[in-house]
Amino acid sequence: MSFHTINLKINDVAHTASVEGNLTLLELLRERIGLTGTKNGCFSGECGACTVLMNGEPVNSCMVLAAEADGARILTVEGLAENGRMDALQEAFIEETGTQCGFCTPGMLISARALLDRNPNPSEEEIKQALRGHLCRCTGYVRIIRAVQKAAALESRRAA
Repeated sequence: MSFHTINLKINDVAHTASVEGNLTLLELLRERIGLTGTKNGCFSGECGACTVLMNGEPVNSCMVLAAEADGARILTVEGLAENGRMDALQEAFIEETGTQCGFCTPGMLISARALLDRNPNPSEEEIKQALRGHLCRCTGYVRIIRAVQKAAALESRRAA
């Protein structure tokens, strides 16, 4: 088994790790770093529960080898809150009851954050496209879309 020493920033904290060549970013985050908010739903890139931002782009962490993340900036759901204050998306998901059982929520939040970072006022269709590839078994999509719209409005008011 080959090992690789990698350096990456996870939620603005520098980490160095020696990883096996077949270790996924998901496994590194959950098992080695202890960030269990990122979920393993399918381990095949189909459900979106393991979505994190890698250098600002959403990726299925179950499909990325940890060694491929060398030098990357990773944002997980744990990194959304700042200074003890929830992200506007987290607040909106709670207010709109977009969490349902909560298993898909971390991935949805991360993909929605990527969307709002590049487009602060997305249309409903743009929200649907950004969340494509995320499975919610509780059929909470309407509430989730409403939550993203609400977060966009909240952020817009905060910026004004």
